[in-house]
Amino acid sequence: MNDSVLAVEMRGISKEFPGVKALDDVSLVVRPGTVHALMGENGAGKSTLMKCLFGIYRPDKGEILVGGRKVSFPGAKQALDSGISMIHQELHPIPHMSVMENIWLGRYPVRNFGVIKLVNASKMLRETKALFQDLRIEIDPRSPVRELSVSKIQSMEMAKAVSYDARVIIMEKPTSSLTEHEVILLFEIIRKLKNEGRAVIYISHKMEEILEIADEVTIMRDGRRVGTYPARELTTDLIINRMVGRDLTHRFPPRSNVPGEVVLSIQELTSANPRSFRDVSFELRKGEILGLGGLVGAQRTELVESIFGLRALKSGSIKIRGKEARIQNSIQAKTQRLALLTEDRRTTGIFPVLSVYDNTLIANISRYIGKFGLLRMRQGTGDVQKSIDLLRVKTPNQTTRIESLSGGNQQKVIFARWLLTEPDILILDEPTRGIDVGAKYEIYTIIADLAQQGKSIIMISSEMPELLGMSDRILVMCEGRLTGILEGSKASQERIMELATQFMD
Repeated sequence: MNDSVLAVEMRGISKEFPGVKALDDVSLVVRPGTVHALMGENGAGKSTLMKCLFGIYRPDKGEILVGGRKVSFPGAKQALDSGISMIHQELHPIPHMSVMENIWLGRYPVRNFGVIKLVNASKMLRETKALFQDLRIEIDPRSPVRELSVSKIQSMEMAKAVSYDARVIIMEKPTSSLTEHEVILLFEIIRKLKNEGRAVIYISHKMEEILEIADEVTIMRDGRRVGTYPARELTTDLIINRMVGRDLTHRFPPRSNVPGEVVLSIQELTSANPRSFRDVSFELRKGEILGLGGLVGAQRTELVESIFGLRALKSGSIKIRGKEARIQNSIQAKTQRLALLTEDRRTTGIFPVLSVYDNTLIANISRYIGKFGLLRMRQGTGDVQKSIDLLRVKTPNQTTRIESLSGGNQQKVIFARWLLTEPDILILDEPTRGIDVGAKYEIYTIIADLAQQGKSIIMISSEMPELLGMSDRILVMCEGRLTGILEGSKASQERIMELATQFMD
């Protein structure tokens, strides 16, 4: 592609869905050999715009040019054939197949034996190894995908996108599941792609990343383009202001909760899995926000899922309000007035094809069952509407499929679901992952209000500012062990990192 020719030009793109105008006359220019960041709150239209470029959606209005040539892709295959690849935020590999089979799916190298064609596995292995070596990815191409961590799958998807020899690569929140070291490697790959003259369109809510890796930044709001700016001229405050249309002077709401008596006591808790956590002890107080920090692999999620009865324990005790609690499943956890918002709302949180109504009531559905096993619709509708109003969920109506809502509004629906069970203890696993700065503030406000009402909260977060800004105390774990407990007012990023790496080589 000639450097003077634009890699991508989108002119006046509009797209409507029932009840929602997702894009309104949006234009975008992406130059070869650059990283072009796309930013905006959830629901701003970023993903929809990229899906129009990648052939998943057909724009209602506007035109798209790739390499100076006008295109209209009926599907993703045609986009790939034209040199555009996309790494989606939600990863959907085929778990029972190997890494190399996933990468070359639909285009396996073959050997011809007359009319018979057989997959050339040795060539596929060689090409995958060469690809991984070029990208500095350390994965065995023959490994079954089901055995990989989320971060390894993300790296595999990156290699797959590059393997198409694409001139334009769209990355949708590519670092959401990566460790700090893996992010460094990703940025090295991106710089290599830039030097080869490829264009990278980078969607992220992480402003520090954007300012480090991007050349230009396009900011969107409510389905419209606010503007495009050189990254070197932007600051975090400027980005926030242009994204949300207002200043967010304070990233976290004021809190007035006062922790009281102990409501949850964990003593010497050890997982049945020998590679997981062991000998963990701590207490949670009424009205307290207890942060839980650590790096990937610290076993934080495994710990809270065990408390909620989703994973087996080898030893230790759980006391709730001073009484021994035997929790072996989620039903028993709910009986003890516990609630758990899981880490991955797409996989283990929402029911994507069900409505906002169904997703809100599903954890407490027995309350709405009347005579003859029929659902009391009027009562359910009333409670769902109260939840929508209380948490300010942006949805056309209760019958809207939850998959069509933004990530922040999906998360609010999951909050509403568990609040209807009237819990005393809420366990929040990465409650703001993949959510924009404006929606984060709203989630923080909900958490602060719940603590003020006397609810006790355990909050896992991989974001240091979030832990420091929202926690009364912070527990830190490393490789399955509790390494320290810090008072929120005295904690620092440096001290948390010291504890999070205490047992590492």
